[in-house]
Amino acid sequence: MSPQRPEVGDLFRRFRDRLAANGPGPSAANGPGRLTADGPGPSAADGPERRRRGTADADLTSPQPRSAGRRAGRRGGRRGGGEELRVPEAEFTSYYGRPILKAPVWKWDIAAYLFTGGLAAGSSLLAAGGQLTGRPALRRAGRVTALAAVSASAVFLIRDLGRPARFHHMLRVAKPTSPMSMGTWILTAYGPAAGVAAIAEVAGRLPRHGPLGLAGRALPSLGSAAGLLAAGTAPALATYTGVLLADTAVPSWHEAYPELPVIFAGSALASGAGVGLLAAPPEQAGPARRMAVAGAALELYGAHRVETRLGLLSEPYRQGSPGRLLRAGRMLTAGGVAGALLGRRSRVVSGLSGVALLAASVLTRFGIFYGGVASARDPRYTVVPQRERADARRTGLDLPSGRAAPPAV
Repeated sequence: MSPQRPEVGDLFRRFRDRLAANGPGPSAANGPGRLTADGPGPSAADGPERRRRGTADADLTSPQPRSAGRRAGRRGGRRGGGEELRVPEAEFTSYYGRPILKAPVWKWDIAAYLFTGGLAAGSSLLAAGGQLTGRPALRRAGRVTALAAVSASAVFLIRDLGRPARFHHMLRVAKPTSPMSMGTWILTAYGPAAGVAAIAEVAGRLPRHGPLGLAGRALPSLGSAAGLLAAGTAPALATYTGVLLADTAVPSWHEAYPELPVIFAGSALASGAGVGLLAAPPEQAGPARRMAVAGAALELYGAHRVETRLGLLSEPYRQGSPGRLLRAGRMLTAGGVAGALLGRRSRVVSGLSGVALLAASVLTRFGIFYGGVASARDPRYTVVPQRERADARRTGLDLPSGRAAPPAV
């Protein structure tokens, strides 16, 4: 049989008698005299063993203030006695399920448009050099290539716009602060001039009599003036696309605004030099060789800057497909310049150098294009630089030199 349990009344009377005999005692947090579920805690009348057990129970059950625990944790963290708890770094993937930055909708045809525009500009400069120095083969190659390249640029641009009328609508206004508006007017001024200069090359094949004979006699003078006009517009045509890319919100394009026009100008000169080395005999390719050296210097300098100056935003130009394209472009540019300088007397070496320079220009334009697209697709390239700029403003690192930074709190 199980032992008979005491009644509630007997337990209460026993508890009251014990409380009357021992007194109220100290508070529960001070150890002796503390009331527990089994009755009052150890008192002075109890034995040493009972007092030790009661004191141990008080230490185990007495609550500690939260501030004391935090102070102890901080002291332990500073002295290495405790493990520091840190929140893992956030991975930026989206903004409420949406991309942080909308990637460009441009396709490969815009990258090809960048190349053909630069090729047209470089070819017009080459043709002007041949015209002013009396090199007809160089002049002819430059003019014909410029017309073909600007025609291809128009095709690529209209293909991207979707409807030819959109290009016409851009001519309704002229907005100097808009690179796209200025680019439309640059193309409008350059295209007819390049066309007249190229048509003038067939003047010698027209009949000498009649209306065609009159046109044949007038075309050389018109072609010379149009060729110089196209050459005067060529620097703007070669560099405005770099300004256009830098004017977007794409991180690696926007931060490279000082270098992109330099890269595109150098690439245009190198591609024009490649046309001259490929089409003209070596004895007439002197201006093309000088253009190759100047263009390679600008292109390599600008490419080096965008791969080293931008910090985190330089990564898209060094990694993946854009990095491979740009590295191959640098190698071909260096090889093309070396061949142009060393193969002065060889038509084969000059032709190979021209092909290398043209291929390098294509790879450079595509590498810059796809590097910017990659930076827009990865949210890290948008969020991290923004936080760095915010931290710099908060600490006063970007204040003007004549203004003292506020004291750190």
